[in-house]
Formats: sequence, C-alpha cells, structure tokens
Amino acid sequence: MIRDKGKKSTPNFNSVNIRSLTKNDWPQVSQIYEEGIATKNATFEQTPPSWDEWDNSHLKKCRYVIEDNGKIVGWAALSPVSKRMVYQGVSEVSIYIRLTSNGKGYGKKLLNYLIEKSESLGIWTLQAGIFPENVRSIILHEKAGFRTVGIREKIGKMDGLWRDVVLMERRSKIAGL
Repeated sequence: MIRDKGKKSTPNFNSVNIRSLTKNDWPQVSQIYEEGIATKNATFEQTPPSWDEWDNSHLKKCRYVIEDNGKIVGWAALSPVSKRMVYQGVSEVSIYIRLTSNGKGYGKKLLNYLIEKSESLGIWTLQAGIFPENVRSIILHEKAGFRTVGIREKIGKMDGLWRDVVLMERRSKIAGL
C-alpha cells in the first residue's frame, strides 16, 4: 500500500477475515504474542505459553484471529476471571496485533467483533488490564466503550521494577440485563 504524506495506510478490509482461532494457528499467534512480550508493555509474561497452557486458560469460545490476505495479523481471546457461577458473564480480554500491522484498524475491527460475539454468548462485562505506557491499547479500548475503573498500583514486577496496570471494563447494554 502506498502511504500518502503523513496519512496512515489502512488495509482494504475486503481482504480481511476474522475467524475462530485453532491449534493450527498457534505458531503465528505465539509469534504475535512474543512480539508483544518483547515490547515490555503488553504483558507480564516473559515467554509465550505452550498451546496446551494457553488453550486451558482461555474460553473455548470467543477466541479469534484476524487475517489479511490469509496472513494472521492479530488475535483476541477471552479468559474467565473466576470459576464462580456469579462471574460466569465476566471475562478478561487479550488482544494482540502484529507490530507491523499496528495503527491500521485491525485492532478496532477485531475488538468490536469480539465484543459482539461475547454479548451473543451472554457475557455482560469485559475487563482489560493494560500497562499505562500502552497508550495505543488504552485508546483502542476506550473507543470500544471501555472505561477506566482504576489503577492497580505496583501490581507486579517486571525486570525487578514494579509496574502499574490500568483496569478497564466494558458493561454490555445487551447481555446480562
């Protein structure tokens, strides 16, 4: 794609597909996850988990990849926040976009799709924990209807330094009413 002076190049969304994430996608999904880890602003994790670890910690539904011309450029999935029945409609969002694909609209498209699908399954609250330095992710979530509910100060250490996490949530206007 040709970039105009100062304008962001956006994909032709006719070539973009969102579909369920499968075990066969794990090599590309893991690579995108590893890119996020390397930024030091996406997760406390130091290495991607194995497929089995990841698969067991995320909901079987609401896990998606976004492809452009058949290449996976991002992924999103939900994790339960608790096994207690009263929280069955509350899930935590993970969303990662390939670094070379940031700022092109993939995250917005994928997050909105994830929200729509989660609501159709009766999930009434989505939450996200985001490092304050990850401004792009905070803005993405705000545009999708998330609000900041607090700062979890010094919630964990990374490379020997305490890190804060912005806690954001989105309450459905459709599910759980």
